[in-house]
Amino acid sequence: MADQYLVFTKIDPVIFSIGPLSVRWYGMMYLLAFLAAMMLANYRASKPDSIFTKEQVGDLLFYGFLGVILGGRIGYVLFYHFDLFIQNPLYLFKIWEGGMSFHGGLLGVIAAMFWHARKEKKTFWQVADFVAPMIPLGLGLGRLGNFINSELWGRQTDVPWAIIFPDPAAGGVPRHPSQLYQFALEGIVLFSLLWWFSSKTRRPGAVAGLFLLAYGCFRFIVEYVREPDAHLGVLMNVITMGQLLSLPMIIYGAYLMFRPAPAAAKA
Repeated sequence: MADQYLVFTKIDPVIFSIGPLSVRWYGMMYLLAFLAAMMLANYRASKPDSIFTKEQVGDLLFYGFLGVILGGRIGYVLFYHFDLFIQNPLYLFKIWEGGMSFHGGLLGVIAAMFWHARKEKKTFWQVADFVAPMIPLGLGLGRLGNFINSELWGRQTDVPWAIIFPDPAAGGVPRHPSQLYQFALEGIVLFSLLWWFSSKTRRPGAVAGLFLLAYGCFRFIVEYVREPDAHLGVLMNVITMGQLLSLPMIIYGAYLMFRPAPAAAKA
């Protein structure tokens, strides 16, 4: 079987170590995601019509990054391992065991955007529409980190581009490289779509709505070829946890994009 399909070469998750300090691939992806967001945000803030200054961008990115980390960890524990949290609440702080949730990270970023909007006396949608195009590249880099770490692989398949992952839990069978599907859709395609859409003036909330709608659809589709979490499986034999959490994004994103325009004020 190995002769028919690509066999993934196991890569050390640690890039290099200096004394007790180890730099890991996944951590490197987070750093690159932050740098990419900073470059894009500063570029947009430098536009003549921008309502954001570079100082405001720095604060926004800092608190947004905290929202990603805290929300991602809390969301992972509550959405995917609530049983372990009930048994031992300290499991929430065992970050060295891994585990981050996009949907939890999104909630953390939303909280950071609310705080920033209030602090800088902007509307929430001004902040959300500014932030939305900066998120996809970070998502794509995160999926590359998953691929390099040989984790979150796809379901068993016989497609010609299937990959045999070295993790024993993968069973030594060819699987969809779903991490690369997500890298392409959530990273490259979503970024291109949002960058183009946000290049023109849109109704408040429309850019954020497109992000929610498109990401939710992409994630919902890829879940059909992504291996479900072993302890959760397919809920009610119908839907995965990732799909269930993406449904509200699709619905609310569509509402933000296609809601009726507010009626003009009467004289």
